[in-house]
Amino acid sequence: MSPLVAGLLQTGILLTALAVVYRPLGDYMARVFTAKGHLKVERAIYRFARINPDAEQKWSTYAYGVLGFSFVGIVFLYVIQRAQSLLPFGFDRGNVGPGMAFNTAISFVANTNWQSYVPEAVMGHAVQMIGLTVQNFVSAAVGLAVAIALVRGFVRHQTDRLGNFWVDLVRGTLRILLPIAFTGAIVLIAFGVTMSLKSGVDVDGQTVANAPVASQEVIKELGTNGGGVLNANSAHPFENPGEWTNLIEIFLILVIPVALTRTFGRLVGDRKQGYVLLSVMGVIWTAMLAVIWAAEANGIRPLEGKELRFGIPGSALFANATTGTSTGAVNSLHDSYTGLGGGAALLNMLFGEMTPGGVGTGLYSILVMAIIAMFLAGLMVGRTPEYLGKKLGRKEVTAAAVSILAMPTVLLIGAGIAAVLPSTQGALNNPGEHGLSEILYAYASASNNNGSAFAGITVTNDWFQSSLGLCMLFGRFVPIVAVLALAGSLAAQKKVPVTAGTLPTTGPLFATLLTGSIVLVAALTFVPALALGPIAEALL
Repeated sequence: MSPLVAGLLQTGILLTALAVVYRPLGDYMARVFTAKGHLKVERAIYRFARINPDAEQKWSTYAYGVLGFSFVGIVFLYVIQRAQSLLPFGFDRGNVGPGMAFNTAISFVANTNWQSYVPEAVMGHAVQMIGLTVQNFVSAAVGLAVAIALVRGFVRHQTDRLGNFWVDLVRGTLRILLPIAFTGAIVLIAFGVTMSLKSGVDVDGQTVANAPVASQEVIKELGTNGGGVLNANSAHPFENPGEWTNLIEIFLILVIPVALTRTFGRLVGDRKQGYVLLSVMGVIWTAMLAVIWAAEANGIRPLEGKELRFGIPGSALFANATTGTSTGAVNSLHDSYTGLGGGAALLNMLFGEMTPGGVGTGLYSILVMAIIAMFLAGLMVGRTPEYLGKKLGRKEVTAAAVSILAMPTVLLIGAGIAAVLPSTQGALNNPGEHGLSEILYAYASASNNNGSAFAGITVTNDWFQSSLGLCMLFGRFVPIVAVLALAGSLAAQKKVPVTAGTLPTTGPLFATLLTGSIVLVAALTFVPALALGPIAEALL
């Protein structure tokens, strides 16, 4: 079987699997966030935490909950890293340094999972399990909760309540992420992914690092996190043994962001609204897959940086999925990609987590862009824009603008400063255009909560640890606060009736407008930087 046929077959199996679970999973998530009752285990958690699950919150209170919970997570994760020598299963790896602990704590709480360290040499199993793995669940649940809060803003009328953050967090974790992760971990173990509390195994007289891989691998992909328990990430045979696990992991990366469009359609009472968002995500995702695949298949050294187990099709499919979401897991070395292939992976992140984006973040990001698209359409026809029965005035457009501008602001400032620092030259593995691409990729990955890297850049000095940590912090939480403010403003409005002048948002015209807006915003913002990096490299 030729690589092309094998790749098309893998893509077909993946898309079929997503289509099969799209409706049941999307409908199930809609029921989870609209259910009136609470499970016994949930009530026990609420009693222990002294939470009233039936009390709904204003957008500001909801935002305080998100920020407070995340701050406590950062502090806790920082402390256990700094005290690792006191914990079991540390294997004498010592305490993590302050700069690295700061960067890692923010990284995992922000759902980025950027790793400036070699996991099997730095992190013990206790930190991995009670720190990093826990954050893989709850950081994904935070994104899911914020997306649902924004949807409620569209659904509700003349109210200042968006639901209860703690209830949304607990339900997202216990009813959605945990059951799928538990099942997925068993499947991965059955296909050869390791699960061990030992620090390593002896193979032909050499010790190969080992860890409780399967339990972290599944939520790493499912929660669009990306941080590997082993340094080679999903290129390591313990994390990703073969073609079937590769396909399963890609499926886990995409399944919740894709199914959330169905959830959105159910919650707003119009399934076609969800189908339009899905079509936009699918068109951009497919186009970028074609670019990466073609670029790598026709490169000078096409197999450089790829695992022979997966080849070019499996590597391109994984790279497109992981950069199109906010996952950041890798099964090949993106730094070794061609200028065009690496540039396409970079552009995937620069679209701003919408193709299809991360767990929750993909849905709320594309909804924000839908508001921008409707605002642009309103300017062209000279009337107040509307979306899903809500007028888009100054407050709504301002909140949407803050949300989409936060990422490029911190990215370009961070990358610009890094590019002119004398110390950066020593951190780069490549000069010229590719070196600039390494810098851009690092800050794009951090600012978009992705976590993958052009591994040719060394980011262990204080500047990179601090600046990338701040990019992750602001790139995650500024948009979240803006989205929640937007949700509060929408919920306070009354529903606007549909008239002859209302632009339909369930047809190809709106889908084209939304797709064009996503591409246009990325093009206007980042083309100058891309022209000096991956585009220039591709033209050489």
